[in-house]
Amino acid sequence: MSKLALLGGEPIRKKPFSPWPQFKPTDVERLVKVVESGHWGGFPVPSKYGGEFAARFAELHGAKYGLCVANGTVALYAAVQALGLKFGDEVIMPAYTWDGTAVAVIQAGGVPVFADVDPDTYCLDPQAVLAALTPRTRALMPVHLAMRFADMDALLAVAREHKLVIIEDCAHAHGGRFQGRGAGAAGDAGCFSLQESKLMTGGEGGIVLTNRLDCYEGLQTIINCGRPSLTDKFPRQLLGGNFRMTELQAALLIGQLEMWQEFCERRTRHAALLSQALGALPHVRPLAPQPGIERETIYNYVFQYRPAGPAPSRDLFVAAVAAEGVPCDGRFYEPVYRSDLFPVTPQNCPQLTLGRDEPVDYGRCHCPVSERAAYHESVWMPQTLLIGDEADARDVARAVEKVVSNLAELAKADPKLAGLKACSRALRARMERTQNY
Repeated sequence: MSKLALLGGEPIRKKPFSPWPQFKPTDVERLVKVVESGHWGGFPVPSKYGGEFAARFAELHGAKYGLCVANGTVALYAAVQALGLKFGDEVIMPAYTWDGTAVAVIQAGGVPVFADVDPDTYCLDPQAVLAALTPRTRALMPVHLAMRFADMDALLAVAREHKLVIIEDCAHAHGGRFQGRGAGAAGDAGCFSLQESKLMTGGEGGIVLTNRLDCYEGLQTIINCGRPSLTDKFPRQLLGGNFRMTELQAALLIGQLEMWQEFCERRTRHAALLSQALGALPHVRPLAPQPGIERETIYNYVFQYRPAGPAPSRDLFVAAVAAEGVPCDGRFYEPVYRSDLFPVTPQNCPQLTLGRDEPVDYGRCHCPVSERAAYHESVWMPQTLLIGDEADARDVARAVEKVVSNLAELAKADPKLAGLKACSRALRARMERTQNY
């Protein structure tokens, strides 16, 4: 195998992968109509295109109601409020997720409780949930991560037994279907981000799905400055803000729905090809198949770096793959309790002390599977590698194979030089992900 690009060799790939987001001429035509209409905002709720997108998106996932909001973090925040959680209530969620999952709960007055993830899916482990339950627990917030789903059958059973609500974080799961249900339609509410990198995007934005009319009404009030809902069958006075989506964003999202099927099929087909190729290589492992997936959703293609014996670090491995012209990341997420974007203390979040002998101390958290995934094992590749043609997927496989075949040489590399390249790329990626939700 030829010399690694990181060590001065020629990279496997020199041309860029497919761009994202993508659009059609009809999207531009629709945007022009909105601009010329003079009605660019999101009031009244739902707006014309916002209402159309929400209804069609809900139908795709098998939910009764959908409501567009400003972004994914607002979606989670509004769902927590609409489902009646109170100040100091605990919400169990995976440690291995984007910071916004937890920040939304903090902003709504709740207390995130971090539980570990399943080693094969990196999604919330139901057994870890059982261990994290306390008398203060009021909700579960599973995250469907990258290309796998949280075990909703098991989590719904826990919720029923302990009288908890479930809010699904579906920021990676647009269009997905698992265990007979659409993503976001299994629990009490499902929250999606529509930020620029997501599988459907309006540049920014979010949407909440629910099958509960009381939740839907509460959501309308919360995101529309406290105004009553359209039906108001469950009248409640709730504090609200202007968390509406604009018509400009919604107009773009109509086109995203129209393109979704084609891109979904491409990602699914090319991910299968990539998994087959990586499954034949030593030192790496595709995520195990997940029975119950009826419609795949692949926000990132994720596999595991599991070298046999002494070997370069995961971060050095990722740097070598990236140098071959294949974008990838290792520290895509880290356990939220270790994140520099989660500066939560009893001093700035008083709900951590309410009614407790000792305040919640996130410095004491330890979720070993999440930490192994974040710092040693997981490799994340953006969905743009899968939306082109088959040759793109084969280039990805060739790049990984080249690095795997040169691990001994990679181990001899100057760790400072390689480390600087890895850190620089990780820093750029981290800065980009501050816009994730």
